[in-house]
Amino acid sequence: MPETLAYPKKINCLDLKGQQQQIKAEVFAAFEQVYDNTAFSGGPFVESFEKDFAVFTETAHAVGVNNGTSALHLAMLALGIKAGDEVIVPANTFIATAWAVSYTGATPVFVDCLADTWEIDPAKAEAAITKNTKAIVGVHLYGQPFDIDALKAVCDKHSLFLLEDAAQAQGARYKGKSVGGFGEMGCFSFYPGKNLGACGEAGGIVTNNEAYAKHLQSLRNHGSVVRYYHDEVGYNMRMGGLEGASLRIKLKYLPDWNARRQEIAKQYQQRITNPKITMQVQPEGAESVFHLFVVTTPDRDGLIQYLNSKNIFPGLHYPVPCHLQKAYTSLGYKNGDCPNSEYLASHCLSLPMYAELTDEEVDYVIETLNKY
Repeated sequence: MPETLAYPKKINCLDLKGQQQQIKAEVFAAFEQVYDNTAFSGGPFVESFEKDFAVFTETAHAVGVNNGTSALHLAMLALGIKAGDEVIVPANTFIATAWAVSYTGATPVFVDCLADTWEIDPAKAEAAITKNTKAIVGVHLYGQPFDIDALKAVCDKHSLFLLEDAAQAQGARYKGKSVGGFGEMGCFSFYPGKNLGACGEAGGIVTNNEAYAKHLQSLRNHGSVVRYYHDEVGYNMRMGGLEGASLRIKLKYLPDWNARRQEIAKQYQQRITNPKITMQVQPEGAESVFHLFVVTTPDRDGLIQYLNSKNIFPGLHYPVPCHLQKAYTSLGYKNGDCPNSEYLASHCLSLPMYAELTDEEVDYVIETLNKY
């Protein structure tokens, strides 16, 4: 393909239209059932999805909520995290991971990632533990499991809770087992752009602990088990019936969609040979579902400009690490505190990645990158 020619079709980092058209009739038929049953908030369609998602994640319980941020927030509350506590979180994650800690009045303690996998560094996490530390949050970043064995060993050694932020990792596996069930709880986002995305906002928590599950069910419903009787301060964080119905249908397709993402990722990994491009290292046993395919390059702005000129539009996830966000200025972090996370933030970009990318489009992205 001549270098002077741009691909005639715009290739975005994400395009949801193809997936939605594929299942539109089935989803709309399910929406009619929700309407016929007027089951708009919680109810049987959410309960059916919860049962299916628990099976999918190989856990005992799944609790649907209104979004992934609420999932993390309620999980913190169920763990008893409160003002005066500290929770260790990676500096390179979406800000919601840290919000969940702050919402309880506790303090997020940011630690650096490993230089190659970009996942939380277990050694740095252990070094950050104080007498106030109550939990560590591991993030399955971009859909790739973090080093669960190493982080769990740290938590077990210091009697800390392990919480999995699996917002980007629906279907990811660690040493043959689904993520979400390794820690006390696993929190998922079903934001529309996720591998498993609702037709609207939604989230979920999975756990093998029945007491946690019952507490979460109460917390999401105004702290109530029996209507109009409120046992604690609760929240209005139920999942909607339309979201539950759409998620249950999409869940059937998710293994095939994830397999296609993995196929595209394999093409990127094997055929992008430009030495200016560095990819996330995948340790043995960590089976990513490639919610994002993130790379780093010395001159990110130059590469983005070049790709845009060829009709390829990558994404940015995340250009400012959590510890340097204005919202957390009061915590006193500065440049240099988490150097690997800071390098990633200033040099990363996300290549096009979604199951509906054609082989021709994947070939074009690869060829274009290799010519850079």
